Amino acid sequence: MTKLHPRSPAPLRLILFFFVASLLLFNCQVVERALQSRTAVTDATDTIRLIDSQPRTLDPALTLGGPDGPLGHIFSGLVSLDTNLQIQPELAAGWTVSDDGLLYTFYLRQNAVFHNGRVVAAADVIYSWERAADPTTGSDTVLTYLGDIDGLQAKYEGRADHISGLRLVDDHTLEVRLNAPVVYFLQKLAYPVAYVVDEQNVAETDWEHHPNGTGPFRLDTWRDDDVMILLRNDNYYLEPAHIGRLVYNLGPGLPLSMYETDEIDLVGIGGDTLARALDPNDSLSADLRMGVSMCTSVIGLNNRLAPFDDVRVRQAFNYALDKQLLIETFADGNGLVATGPLPPGMPGYTGKSAGYPYDPERARQLMADAGYANPADFPVITYTTAGYGDVGDYVTAVITMWQKNLGITIQPVVLDPFTYYDELYDGNIGHLFSSGWCADYPDPQNFLDVLYHSDAPQNLGGYSNLDVDRQLEQARVERDVSVRMALYGEIEQEIVADAPVVFASHGVTAVLVKPRVQNYVLTPIGVVQWQYVSLRP
Repeated sequence: MTKLHPRSPAPLRLILFFFVASLLLFNCQVVERALQSRTAVTDATDTIRLIDSQPRTLDPALTLGGPDGPLGHIFSGLVSLDTNLQIQPELAAGWTVSDDGLLYTFYLRQNAVFHNGRVVAAADVIYSWERAADPTTGSDTVLTYLGDIDGLQAKYEGRADHISGLRLVDDHTLEVRLNAPVVYFLQKLAYPVAYVVDEQNVAETDWEHHPNGTGPFRLDTWRDDDVMILLRNDNYYLEPAHIGRLVYNLGPGLPLSMYETDEIDLVGIGGDTLARALDPNDSLSADLRMGVSMCTSVIGLNNRLAPFDDVRVRQAFNYALDKQLLIETFADGNGLVATGPLPPGMPGYTGKSAGYPYDPERARQLMADAGYANPADFPVITYTTAGYGDVGDYVTAVITMWQKNLGITIQPVVLDPFTYYDELYDGNIGHLFSSGWCADYPDPQNFLDVLYHSDAPQNLGGYSNLDVDRQLEQARVERDVSVRMALYGEIEQEIVADAPVVFASHGVTAVLVKPRVQNYVLTPIGVVQWQYVSLRP
């Protein structure tokens, strides 16, 4: 899961990301929207003020975003990732795992309640997961994050009424049986599709505007394209939040200007603004925080559709793109050329892959080898991206570079950003499409298996290599960490050789944070943390 904010800080992050016009610059460039009208928040003494875009949904089963936005603070699941990216008990007070790694027994907290005061029971977890797996719900993420549960796929495919791997032991005890002993199962449960919802609440009309969650904050106000206000949940089963309110400004505004006029407390930055903040003499420098992001931006290739069903053409498009120049031009050099799927900092990342250095001559030779020595023989292809009418500067630069180096014609197709990934998941990807991925848990499986296994729902370009599939399936159940990481290294090299996408960049995340905001941690993966933040008077 997105703007070209690979896993931006909490108020800005979405799970996937794409290049949208000149507004979206690698990891942190913030959309500079024209200032029109916005809701003023006058009492900031107990309030964190943020800026965000209109949520696509507040339904955990349907979101394509991670847990660090409003949804992740309204709802919660059995476990969560902390700011050190370690699994922590959430609704579950604890759990046991059988010796064979197939049976998890979760013990729910006795004091966990929904926002309306109703006690959270193990039956609520079963309902939530079965609802997410119900084909009528239409979740794009349930197989990815809950598909290891025995019988979930049968439920998802309409072959079963219930998930056979779930057993209610008593009101506060749940048994979960897996179909394979995957070592990263608990980490997957930190993703929102595993969150608990209230069955009665979900049955109500427009329930997303008045959700009955279990998280550290409850929704007070949501005016579309204007403002969202979350209030502290004083009945939270863990320590209640240190602040009283989270205010997300959803309306038009200039984020940096709003930060400088003290209207918001945190803003993601990139491009010229990041260059300014890096100057120690600039007033912004004291507020700057930077860190790595576990994200990889790519340009998707439709492996199912000629000419990209030919590996030589896919390799040629990788060689024909000057990725370093793009980083220097659009991110002031604040990024790294991606040589493969895994980002730096991800377990299993080796940095040994050479990837596809810029080599137009090699690209043209590969095109000739594929039967396109005469560029006129190459079909006109499409490049699907997101925006509001015009094609963004980044995509324009990419298309221009490919047309110049390969002598081909590329036609851009611009889709509404709000429905962009709905279109992609429906198969409307054309030949090329803007995309990328940010980790939801720190394991290479979250990149290599989720994106490149033939059966993966997130494998939007239709890449298929049966040998890669076999190795990925082997890595899923390998318990020896060193063996498993070595296997993922081999898998990555094979994926790189197949060039299923154009590997573009990894970047840094940069934010400005007001000095009054205490205990905020800039993490490489978005996590729920606003309940731990406090405000200095």
